[in-house]
Amino acid sequence: MSSPELADARLSALIAHYYDAALDSSLWPGTAKRTAQALDSTSTVIKLHGDGARVDLLECTDNLVVAERDRAWAEDWHRRDLWVERSVAHGLSRVITDEDLVTPEEQARSGFYQEWLRHLDIHHMLGAVFHAADGVIGVLGIHRTREAGAYSEVERSKVALLLPHLQRALRLGRRLSALSQAHAAALQALDRVDTGVMVVDERCRVVLSSAMADALLRGNTELAVHGGCLVLQQPALRDALSAQVRAAVNVAQGEPGDAGAALCVPRAGRLPLVLEIAPLRPTTSAFGDQGPAALVFIRDPEAPADLDRLRALFDLTRTEAAVAAALAQGRSLEGIASGLGIGLATVRSHLKRILAKTGTHRQAEVVALLARCA
Repeated sequence: MSSPELADARLSALIAHYYDAALDSSLWPGTAKRTAQALDSTSTVIKLHGDGARVDLLECTDNLVVAERDRAWAEDWHRRDLWVERSVAHGLSRVITDEDLVTPEEQARSGFYQEWLRHLDIHHMLGAVFHAADGVIGVLGIHRTREAGAYSEVERSKVALLLPHLQRALRLGRRLSALSQAHAAALQALDRVDTGVMVVDERCRVVLSSAMADALLRGNTELAVHGGCLVLQQPALRDALSAQVRAAVNVAQGEPGDAGAALCVPRAGRLPLVLEIAPLRPTTSAFGDQGPAALVFIRDPEAPADLDRLRALFDLTRTEAAVAAALAQGRSLEGIASGLGIGLATVRSHLKRILAKTGTHRQAEVVALLARCA
């Protein structure tokens, strides 16, 4: 392979890497090094300049990393980057070199050169500033030492080829990062609520299950996942669940029908589980469709309450919190006394103090409040 062909291959590989790194952030480290190598340079920096003099250093070659003791000094020079200020004046997405920005005389007396760039052994620069987001300017800076020589028009044209791909890759990466954060937040929220959530298809095959749903499945024999499908042990309830799920999926794909349904699952000697089934409408993308599905919400009225939360919310003692948690589970005062090994009169005394601390006046009021809080 000839030298020009090799250079073209390196540029093509670098462009592909920009997009791969946008899709997989673990590939991003080393991007600056690959960019420098493709331009026969010694260093590269990719950063964002935002409002309020904020600078985010996205990636740089190792030789631009300063010691921890010099971090504040380096951040100050990044904020006062003379090349960035002059490049913005020249216009966004315009590839420039240091020769376009400063004269040799200015370079000789500039503190930016004498203090900052001399420390980094940088003399020549090739790069551009570009629009990255609202109020945010992206910066690509590629550098050489004095001895390596100035950048040519051929190298300027190479950066002009790279720049729009880097700009698009950064935008793609930022958008995917925001989507990933929203996805992670949704999953963490599901794991914190006291309701199990499952996504199932029209055959009750489980697509997604929250941590609470998994815990409820482990703690109750009345429902389970067999062969990847959510099933209820009682045949009549199993058929009812299947019918409600099919109906919800039909609504999800646009057919008329109710927006949701509920199912009560009896448990021997315990309060029943409550299942709610709702349609989950599909999302459409050029890269594949997520088909219509159903959401299954599983609630256990006897789920253990968070005693620490009750104590923090209402300034309850440990015993008062235990009584409050039992009330939230729907237990009678006699059952609470028996379960905690204390007298009924003691339970009534705790109840009075719980009513006072929660600002309620009747047992039904405090039970409703506690059931929602704990």
